[in-house]
Amino acid sequence: MDKKFEPLFEKVTLPNKVELRNRFVLAPLTHVSSNDDGTISDVEINYVEQRSKDVGLAISAASNVTDLGKAFPGQPSVAHDSDLGGLKRLAKAMKKNGAKAIVQIHHGGAQSLPYLTPNGDVAAPSPITLQSFDEKEEHHAREITQEEIEHTIKGFGEATRRVIEAGFDGVEIHGANHYLIHQFVSPYYNRRDDEWGENRLKFPIKVVDEVVNTVKVHADEKFIVGYRFSPEEAETPGISMEITEELVKTLIEKPLDFLHVSLMNVHSKTREGKYQGEERIKLLHQWMDGRMPLVGIGSIFTAEQALEAVESKNVELLALGREILLDHNFINKIQNGKEEEIISKFDPNREDKHDLPPNLWEQFNGGFYPLPRTDGK
Repeated sequence: MDKKFEPLFEKVTLPNKVELRNRFVLAPLTHVSSNDDGTISDVEINYVEQRSKDVGLAISAASNVTDLGKAFPGQPSVAHDSDLGGLKRLAKAMKKNGAKAIVQIHHGGAQSLPYLTPNGDVAAPSPITLQSFDEKEEHHAREITQEEIEHTIKGFGEATRRVIEAGFDGVEIHGANHYLIHQFVSPYYNRRDDEWGENRLKFPIKVVDEVVNTVKVHADEKFIVGYRFSPEEAETPGISMEITEELVKTLIEKPLDFLHVSLMNVHSKTREGKYQGEERIKLLHQWMDGRMPLVGIGSIFTAEQALEAVESKNVELLALGREILLDHNFINKIQNGKEEEIISKFDPNREDKHDLPPNLWEQFNGGFYPLPRTDGK
């Protein structure tokens, strides 16, 4: 290995004293490859094992905690005890080569798909009409009831219990990308006039508390709990960096082990407000004040880009998303001095189809993941 890349392979210790073997994280990537009932498929096992083999921390695809929260075809489920058999297989595959394996627990909220939910029902903080994932037409989401809010919070706790029983090392709470937890934080999605609207941070914090309390009962102090968030919204009025500052400063007071920011480019800048033009990742790192590691992600396609992100001192951990789909040997190639052999562009004519599951290959060809391409499209 070229000596200059050694910082990428430094060990990272989480607040709960768990040690990660390097700075690389497998991002939670939508793979649309679980069985129709949400149980884990054989093709999913092979795919996830390949992508987990060299990272320090591996995060599974977003996994729905209730049937009402299902937002993708082929989405894994952690909503039922009957899911445990497959989840145990998945945990074993993800941990096989030394990575710490965690499940991203998720609820689609307004983004849930009517053709996947019971009776075509979709619920969100406030009524809204939108188009989601593979839909050709818009669907309507009704307002979620107080009773359903409480049920959903409990659902995140029950999902965490199942993750523990399945043998995983932790969970990541999905509070990003316009899904339910994100929606409660957002003034665009959450226009409620009750306690859940007057304090838009109430729902995410209740979920965090439920998950943390479940861990205290069912796991030991080595179980990892992280939280993913999106720092800004394009919608008006949407989540601003000022709202995110309040969220981050609230989250760092909780017994979490990392925060994970969802970005398309790790160096992206704030679009408006008093922090306009500043790098989001730098602001977030300052607000976290060293309380826990920050996981950054976004447009890392080469070893040099990975090194630049880590050497900026604004992230402790670096998640690989689109790049590790293109080349699951990305990390291994850096370790073995073969960084020039890294595959950093999508080739629709590759015979091995980048070793992707069939359904995910179709999503790639359809442009679901924006990628540098060999054909220039």
